[in-house]
Amino acid sequence: MSEIDDLLHAASLAASGSPASARSAIDALPWLTASIAANRAAGAFSAWGRSTVVDENTAEPVLSPALFDELHRQAGITAAWPVGNAGLLHCYGYLLSLAETPYGAKRDRWLEPALALACGREAAAFAPWASGATLLERATTAASALLDHGRERLDLVVDARPARVALTTASGPGALAYAVAPTPHDEPLLVTMFPVSDAAAIRAEADTTALLRWNAA
Repeated sequence: MSEIDDLLHAASLAASGSPASARSAIDALPWLTASIAANRAAGAFSAWGRSTVVDENTAEPVLSPALFDELHRQAGITAAWPVGNAGLLHCYGYLLSLAETPYGAKRDRWLEPALALACGREAAAFAPWASGATLLERATTAASALLDHGRERLDLVVDARPARVALTTASGPGALAYAVAPTPHDEPLLVTMFPVSDAAAIRAEADTTALLRWNAA
């Protein structure tokens, strides 16, 4: 079986929703357990803020409570459903999600080339099973660079907290990174990164309505 076949098999296993199947799904992917362990040891999850697993487009959770709990247990992070660590959920939880959204599967951002190419990287730059730096480490580096140096950057205040939206381009297809501070006195923490088809529309929408977006909590 290919890596993608293995991943889809694990996602199907996790979909049963039981704690045992959640553990089995993660353990079936050695690169995933190794990545989570490495990120836990390095404190890498601290660069990321909080996210809900209830998708803002479908109003449905994209992961089961059991998978949510097991991911956070392995990462050594205390979290209460449905709000957890954004990096853990968006980088690793989305890989095991079978939820469909208007924009496709949650895992597509990491498996398809659009995001990597928009960030100026090779097409397979975000392959989750690649050797070397973990997916979370690669995503952290790319999202942080975009937030610092993106062509289009928008600083906002949401719920009295600093936030930033950054895009690789002013219009057309590109990549977006988003960060929100946990309190009014903190610096923004990463929430998500994904490809967009219309950067100008995304920027205009974010600029006109100061709301938490893209599953930030």
